Amino acid sequence: MRTTTTLRRGHTRCVTPAIVELEAAGVAFTVHEYERSGALHDFGVEAADQLGLDPEQVFKTLVVTADGDQVVAIVPVSGKLGLKAVGRAIGAKRVEMCDPVAAERITGYVRGGISPFGQKKKLVTVLDELAFAFDEIYVSGGKRGVDLALAPTDLVRLLDATVADIAA
Repeated sequence: MRTTTTLRRGHTRCVTPAIVELEAAGVAFTVHEYERSGALHDFGVEAADQLGLDPEQVFKTLVVTADGDQVVAIVPVSGKLGLKAVGRAIGAKRVEMCDPVAAERITGYVRGGISPFGQKKKLVTVLDELAFAFDEIYVSGGKRGVDLALAPTDLVRLLDATVADIAA
């Protein structure tokens, strides 16, 4: 499948493990690069703003620890993650946010650039059901300032993700 790259002025197409995984799977997706402000918070809100998108269509990739194992939770940047809801979705009793340094080590990505694709190890993944309100959603492309747009059905299929109401 061909990919279309939407670049902001001064950028060139990057290649990340996430992009490599999607290309290898033959999934239709687009790469969207944008200028980062440098602030180390609200990465997803910044992406939505810079790309001119509805914040409910842009999703953040969070790593949690559920009963001792790491799990990826993907929710709209416009909301927060419900830890108890993640636990219900996967049958875990105790769920807490993963330490950011551990999340970087486990996924192979830096905070603010953690993609659900191309991680060092495939983790159990839960996608918030709001994703299906859109034909395509945006997730991190594996680098700060890079988002990938793809159909939520492709995300679920590739990651064998569980779909549940996990946004708080």
